[in-house]
Amino acid sequence: MNSAPHCLWEVGATLGEGALWHGAAGQVWFVDIKGRRLHCYDTRDGAKRSWDAPGQVSFVVPVAGGGFVCSLEDGLYRFHETTGEFSPLLKVEADQPGNRFNDGHVDAAGRLWFGSMDDAEDQATGALYRFDGRAVSRVDDDYVITNGPAVSPDGRTLYHTDTLAKRVYAFDLGQDGLVARKRLFTELADGGYPDGMAVDAEGCLWVATFGGWRIDRFDPQGRKLGEVRFPCANITKLAFGGDDLRTVYATTARKGLSAAQLEAQPLAGGLFTFRADVPGLPQHALRLQDQP
Repeated sequence: MNSAPHCLWEVGATLGEGALWHGAAGQVWFVDIKGRRLHCYDTRDGAKRSWDAPGQVSFVVPVAGGGFVCSLEDGLYRFHETTGEFSPLLKVEADQPGNRFNDGHVDAAGRLWFGSMDDAEDQATGALYRFDGRAVSRVDDDYVITNGPAVSPDGRTLYHTDTLAKRVYAFDLGQDGLVARKRLFTELADGGYPDGMAVDAEGCLWVATFGGWRIDRFDPQGRKLGEVRFPCANITKLAFGGDDLRTVYATTARKGLSAAQLEAQPLAGGLFTFRADVPGLPQHALRLQDQP
């Protein structure tokens, strides 16, 4: 059985996101988008570190050979852990000043999948992108809030979320990174909005719900199998970690909660953890190529 979540770090993130398990270092990385902060929790000794970001940092992913890549409002950046510096890597959506980026995921081929969104959460100016380490390609359009790219264990299915529509879509994913046959995978009907996602070793999709107090688990056909309840409403992203990939780490948010709700949810915005009854998939690293 899945254990009940408990708060590992009462960090109080306004919009905690981007939970990432960095197995080689035994670390959990995550961001606070609205707080413009990057956080790292070391599971070996409990050390907590944080860095200020020069903009709304929305995700962090490891790079093959070392280091990290993050997104800020205007594109992708290298993050240098020792100095805390964010150095530009690639500009994306320079023509959309009202947009920012949201969730990101690296597949087994080392490609980065990430989405943009309207920062005002009103217009369908968001899109899904693929970064192959050299160039960015626009894959899908017409999202207000993109979320949760994730890939099936066999690498043949890409999952992506239209948060405001409460829909999770599936795409056929080719070895060349091209997608086809977009279709509805599941639609949330029992409260909350689908947010960040992760796939387990059995091919089931775990979906964090913003405003839903839970993480849902769906089988590969989109049927809900169960849920993990939290003591706060806004669950934003999860990552499988630990030596056996059965320790789940989840980010949460204070964004949108009233003063009364925050008083009732004192752990909102914290980093949570629980044990899962099935393992997740390994975290892959982004493979960068020489920039043109």
